[in-house]
Amino acid sequence: MKKIFFNINILLIPLSILLFSGCAAMEGAGKFLDGSVFAERRVSLYKAFKKDGYESDMELKFIRDKNKEISILISASKYPMMKLRASNPGEDGTFILKSLEYLAGSTHGWNEYTLELIGEGKFDPENPVLIISEIETVQIIKGRIHRYDTRITGNEAVTALRNRRERVQAIVSWMSSQEPPVFPKIKEFENYWEPVLFPEIVSRKKRPADFKQEGDERKKTDDIRWNTSYTERVFPEELWNVRNTGTLLRDWEDALSWIYMEYEWEKILELFSNEIIFNKIK
Repeated sequence: MKKIFFNINILLIPLSILLFSGCAAMEGAGKFLDGSVFAERRVSLYKAFKKDGYESDMELKFIRDKNKEISILISASKYPMMKLRASNPGEDGTFILKSLEYLAGSTHGWNEYTLELIGEGKFDPENPVLIISEIETVQIIKGRIHRYDTRITGNEAVTALRNRRERVQAIVSWMSSQEPPVFPKIKEFENYWEPVLFPEIVSRKKRPADFKQEGDERKKTDDIRWNTSYTERVFPEELWNVRNTGTLLRDWEDALSWIYMEYEWEKILELFSNEIIFNKIK
């Protein structure tokens, strides 16, 4: 029998990938760490197709799990933090949407969760045209959080992620009401909103004109002196405590991709609601 030897340094590779690489590499590393990389195998791969050639911005995979159950995963390169999971299509191509699977990180760690979905669509491998008729989000049903040396799983993680989702939706709702410009990329989104949300941590030249006014009051939390008067001038009351305690900053640092995904949600729905032609690659 051939012996297999492991180098302990190899085990350190996934963690560095998580911190310094993109979402695709992070997903692979995260699955390596918890063993789930061995639980599913790709059966076939389809990519979005246009008359002028293959388009790599969207993929559809048939996946078989350890129980030999088949499902499909649908992804778009613009939103690498998320995938849609659906049941194996029936004879007429109809499938049931099951969940949105989210995984993205920061220099501090990562958030991972499964968000239950309601919806259905059609995809026939013999005539590979994807049609999704509806997508309705329900609730986070499982997840994990890793921040610095702390790892949270089980019910504690689900509760924390559900609470974060409520905060993310609240800040995104306010952002959308401000009639901001379009942000084709997450970096543009970050560069625009960070000075508005957190003038205290950016350079003076990037701060909003109304950030500092005579008589402004401040509150120190985690070494940051938050301008509470600016908070009250700019944000709705339900966000005052979230910003003044540094909770909003932690959400921003730990879950920027999540905030961007939520902000882009209507565009994501529009993207997946189009009739998309695929071609089988493998």
